[in-house]
Amino acid sequence: MRAGHQGTGPGAITPDGCAVELYSRLRIGPEPDIIAGAVPAGAHILELGCGVGRMTRPLLERGFTITAVDESPEMLERVRGARTICGTIEDLDLGETFDVVMLASFLVHHGDLEVRRGMLRTCARHVAAGGSVLIQREGEDYHSGLPRERVDPSGYTVRIVSSEPVGEGVNSVYAEYEFPDATWTQTFQARPLTKEQFEEALAEAGLKVDRYLTEDRIWVRAVAA
Repeated sequence: MRAGHQGTGPGAITPDGCAVELYSRLRIGPEPDIIAGAVPAGAHILELGCGVGRMTRPLLERGFTITAVDESPEMLERVRGARTICGTIEDLDLGETFDVVMLASFLVHHGDLEVRRGMLRTCARHVAAGGSVLIQREGEDYHSGLPRERVDPSGYTVRIVSSEPVGEGVNSVYAEYEFPDATWTQTFQARPLTKEQFEEALAEAGLKVDRYLTEDRIWVRAVAA
C-alpha cells in the first residue's frame, strides 16, 4: 500500500486504496465525450491509470486505439479490447509515442511531489510531435464544503467526508461509497493545485495548456511547450 493510502470493502484493494469491485460498479460520466471532442478521430491513446477500463471501453467504442496502463494487475484483468501494460506511471518508458496521452482520475494531484513530477514527465515523454496530453484536474472546490454527498441515478451514494492537512500543501481525503449491498471506503493523499500552480507543474515537465476543455477547468488539453 502506498504511504497515506488505504481502502476497505469487499474484494481486492490496489496500492492507492482503490477497490477493484467498487470501480467496476461506478458509472462513467461525460468524460468519453469530452475526450472524443478534443482529439483526432481514431487516435492512438495512451491511457495512464486506466483502472478497470471505465473510460477504456467507451473510447474503444468511439473508434480509438488504446494502450492502457495501471499498476494493479487486478484492475487490468477487467480491461477488454485494449493493449494492457502493468507498471507504475511515474516509471513508465515504453520507447514509443502516442497521438494522445491521458492522465485522468485527478492523478496530477498526487500528494508526493516526485511522483507527480514523474507522471508529468511520462506524459511528455510519450506524446508524439503535434500530439496532446489530456489531464483531469480536481474541481476548484473539491476540498471545501465538506462533508458532501452525491446520490447517483443508478442508486449508490458517494460521500467526500473530510479533507485534512497532513503536510505542506497535502491533504488526507476520506471518501465513502455506499451501495445497497456493500460499502467501500478510501483514504488517499492529494495536493490541491490552483490554476497557476497546475500550469507551473506542466511547465516544469515541458508542457503548457493548449486550452481548458470544460468551463470548470477540470479537463485540460496540454501540448509540448
